[in-house]
Amino acid sequence: MPAEPPSPEPPDAAATAAADHPGVARFRAEHRRLGGTGRIVVLPDAVHTAALAAEALGCEVGAIANSLVFDTGEGPVLVLTSGSHRVDTGATAARIGVPRLRRASPDFVREHTGQVIGGVSPLAHPSPVPTYLDRALADHEVVWAAAGHPAAVFSTTYAELLALTGAREVEVGPEASA
Repeated sequence: MPAEPPSPEPPDAAATAAADHPGVARFRAEHRRLGGTGRIVVLPDAVHTAALAAEALGCEVGAIANSLVFDTGEGPVLVLTSGSHRVDTGATAARIGVPRLRRASPDFVREHTGQVIGGVSPLAHPSPVPTYLDRALADHEVVWAAAGHPAAVFSTTYAELLALTGAREVEVGPEASA
């Protein structure tokens, strides 16, 4: 893996609380159980957008794996998409074979992942959530994703993220024109 981001400032109370957060602890245990090799980083502040995460980590916004939970009308799906992409919900729903993709409410996200929006990790959910991985993330040697709290992230590779999550690869952009 290339150089890791600079070490954050000495931990303050918020960073210490994030590192000790139950969501991060569950993520850490599941990550270890599955053989994850990346590093967990607790940032000084919550990073609720890909742009903020990229700035804090010193990487391209496209290397941030946004965890987007959608309600299909039949249950949840998790789409891990490059921070430089927007999900075309109609085209992506058709590609993954669900009736629709509607942005999930905060309560729906917490119910199905045990985590809050902005900190949803691709792992450690109460029950398995069907997961799809944006192929554009393969363009980055190191990918960063949430680790169970809005201020916690972890480094991984596209191949490892695919293996850890059991995700299916998907294009998330609009249908190609003929």
